[in-house]
Amino acid sequence: MTQTTLVANRTHITFFGCTNAGKSSLVNAITNQDLSVVSEIKGTTTDPVSKTMELLPLGAVVIIDTPGFDDTSELGEKRIEKTNKVLSKTDIAILVVDANIGLSNKDNELIELFKKRNTPYLIVYNKSDIKKLENKLCVSAKTGENIELLKEKIAQLKPEIKEKYIIKDKLKQKDTVILVIPIDESAPKGRIILPQQNVLRELLDNHNSIICCQTDELKDNLKHNPSLVITDSQAFNKVSEIVPDNILLTSFSILFANYKGELSVLIEGAKKLKELKEGDKVLISEGCTHHRQCNDIGTVKIPNWIEKYTNKKFNFEFTQGGEFPKDLSKYSLIIHCGGCMLNEKEMKYRIKTAQDQGIKIINYGILIAYMNGILKRALEIFPEIKIS
Repeated sequence: MTQTTLVANRTHITFFGCTNAGKSSLVNAITNQDLSVVSEIKGTTTDPVSKTMELLPLGAVVIIDTPGFDDTSELGEKRIEKTNKVLSKTDIAILVVDANIGLSNKDNELIELFKKRNTPYLIVYNKSDIKKLENKLCVSAKTGENIELLKEKIAQLKPEIKEKYIIKDKLKQKDTVILVIPIDESAPKGRIILPQQNVLRELLDNHNSIICCQTDELKDNLKHNPSLVITDSQAFNKVSEIVPDNILLTSFSILFANYKGELSVLIEGAKKLKELKEGDKVLISEGCTHHRQCNDIGTVKIPNWIEKYTNKKFNFEFTQGGEFPKDLSKYSLIIHCGGCMLNEKEMKYRIKTAQDQGIKIINYGILIAYMNGILKRALEIFPEIKIS
């Protein structure tokens, strides 16, 4: 893996602990960089700080330094809340403890959070140049003692990830695939969006023949006898009318619902659409922080389509990036993007948070296919998924 590895596909390693335990110093020692500001003043780290890098023997990672979990300052509560949010995307947690103080109640509180989230964790006692503890992993950010050992211990916690594919396991090599990529006012200038890039690269690696076109060019390109057509979900209605029933059809968003999330759970969310009542609160959440266009899909198109489909008015709320409410009880439905900018752990955490609170959640692509009456067709590429 190289520095070109996407952030969402990197192992996220987060350093937690109390103020002045030496988290930032330890992060700097491990990365061999001045990633975090270090000071004797408590609460120097005020927000999570992240850095993508190659860290041997782990490979491509994201290193995250967090504020002290015991911060009692005026902004401490907000900092602790941010630390909790970081945990939702953490693959490996490192609890840094001041060897001179030992485990505190706050440290034990963090350990319980790690266990609750099923996050592999390692307890490391810093400042061993001052005090060493028997049968503990003791390091010194100051002298560099046992830093290499710590890296090895972290590497041992790296989750065994079964290789997953977005689409190529559903195709034969040399199959022809058409990618429908509309270039409209919401398309980024001079580039294609991440899900399209990811799918394109995977198909190239699989030695498939790929045709990229816009919606009005699709009909002419069907002469190449494609095995599959993948479209931007916004064009589902027009594309489904053009593509014959004997050719498989799906969308980039639905592929990512399967790749990053829990496809069957998100499909269940479709049923809730017809159960919504006038004035219900609906959350529309996106994992990225792109600039909103005048005809933005999340804040404009989807709300309009839903109200037209149900003939009802709703109260829509919106979140972007790392923001996702802890308490979802006020919402009747959650509509989420494909999650291409989120790692798998965070996307599944959001889905589970909704499930645990009894709130239905649906993905953009599934929602649009459902409203256009083609959800069953759009899921034929996943014969293992049964739609009731």
